[in-house]
Amino acid sequence: MPELPEVETIARGLRAALLGRRILSVRLGKTDFIDDPDAIEQQVPGARFLAVRRYGKFLLLDLESTDRRVRHFSLLIHLGMTGRLITCEPTAPIVPHTHVWFTLDNGRELRYSDVRRFGRMGLLTHGLQENGLATLGLDPLETSESQFAALFRDRRARIKSLLLDQHVLRGIGNIYADEGLWRARIHPMRLAASLTADELHRLYRAVRAVLNHAIKLRGSSIADYVDSNGNLGGFQRQHRVYQREGRKCFRCGTRIRRTVVAGRSSHFCPRCQHAPALRRRSKLFR
Repeated sequence: MPELPEVETIARGLRAALLGRRILSVRLGKTDFIDDPDAIEQQVPGARFLAVRRYGKFLLLDLESTDRRVRHFSLLIHLGMTGRLITCEPTAPIVPHTHVWFTLDNGRELRYSDVRRFGRMGLLTHGLQENGLATLGLDPLETSESQFAALFRDRRARIKSLLLDQHVLRGIGNIYADEGLWRARIHPMRLAASLTADELHRLYRAVRAVLNHAIKLRGSSIADYVDSNGNLGGFQRQHRVYQREGRKCFRCGTRIRRTVVAGRSSHFCPRCQHAPALRRRSKLFR
């Protein structure tokens, strides 16, 4: 699933291609991932792009309508696991599983394709209060160190689990949680409450550094992700632990291991990231 760097890369590409453009028409294929297909067909044609934003792992395409009853609204898009959103010439080959076409006033098209259709598309007419977006956590790239530390201090949950919790921090997924924890030398099974002030400082810096580096390299292309021009990202070549089980740690040479935290595979170096001590069981339960 595309995470913060991938979605940010797509948002920046779309921003350059779409701002000021007007949508002339909409064509829909399969619509089971669209909240209200009729609303998109009726309200989107004629609308003009005002902004393209990332909100966690969501894309928000802000539109100005010709309909005075609903002057401003946003097209909400989540790419799910296999979604792709690209701009192209209308003569470009149509990839399989393309489900949405937006014809633009400069002759190009904005197309959405999704093999598994786990993505989501819909209209927001009343801001972030709709669809639960307002309940998402802080953006890790817009959060101060003190805010970041306060999110984890005294929490009796695994640090990896909390990094993945979109109601704590929005946008981080499995790749960048693993990479950030490795860079900070923190085991994914550590309880957040056990982290020292120095460890929280290291984690804050590590997470932001990894995310910014990944954005610079236009995201990680592991399976289906491409940017808004259909190009692959490059950060997958910089992964230090993610999906590297059995290979040598870049820092110390120890073999990378894998465990499961919060139902997700978690990769770590057993030497660089010390495992938490096991709690001894009471004699009553022996």
